[in-house]
Amino acid sequence: MRLLSGASASRLPSPLFSLPRARPRCMPTSASATPCRASSSSAAVAGDGAARKPWLFVGLGNPGKVYQGTRHNVGFEMIDVIAEAEGISLSSMQFKAMVGKGRIGDSPIMLAKPQTFMNASGESVGQLVSYFKIPLNQVVVMYDDLDLPFAKLRLLPKGGHGGHNGMRSIINHLKQSRDFPRLRIGIGRPPGKMDPANFVLRPFNKKEQEELDFAFHRGLEAVRIMVLEGFNKSATYVNTSQASEMLNR
Repeated sequence: MRLLSGASASRLPSPLFSLPRARPRCMPTSASATPCRASSSSAAVAGDGAARKPWLFVGLGNPGKVYQGTRHNVGFEMIDVIAEAEGISLSSMQFKAMVGKGRIGDSPIMLAKPQTFMNASGESVGQLVSYFKIPLNQVVVMYDDLDLPFAKLRLLPKGGHGGHNGMRSIINHLKQSRDFPRLRIGIGRPPGKMDPANFVLRPFNKKEQEELDFAFHRGLEAVRIMVLEGFNKSATYVNTSQASEMLNR
């Protein structure tokens, strides 16, 4: 995939979590979706809220209107869905990323959309992780995956870059560590002999967008479970339920 260039300016970050607590809000749900949890459910998470390190959820994509709604930007869209549902404003530019800070229950979270262009995503992510001292097991990267069926999700605790240049950049800037979770969002394979570099920059049709919206809701619920109940329960929710759906077709 060819290298895209460009970056937006960053400024010194504001104090961590100085913003008011975001009020969790539900997205419209299907009948089978798990309802939103009350803030009190976060009491099951061990540790003092004041000392708790934030979760960092990073969506990968390319900045600019020309890339909006394309397959390569589903990571950005996933972050936008979380921000809207949880009442978090992505209004701060920090370390070359649009950043929003809030809470799910009593747990602090950060949402980030690197503005460095896809292939240099690690420049932003590496600095965010270092500055805010976020444990790698609480850095969750969300991105498009050609090897997953369209609109399917896969949540893994660690792994390689799989040929994805954004993930390759992040691993490089995390001192070659691969020990951070990732939510892979399936965009399917290009038709015929189409160049994958062109395919990932194609927009979605109406039917595809409807399927993707359902996947985004599943991703939102996975994030809520992860923060309130832990990574393992979230991975079971994402991976096991989808496997069952595919077997029952």
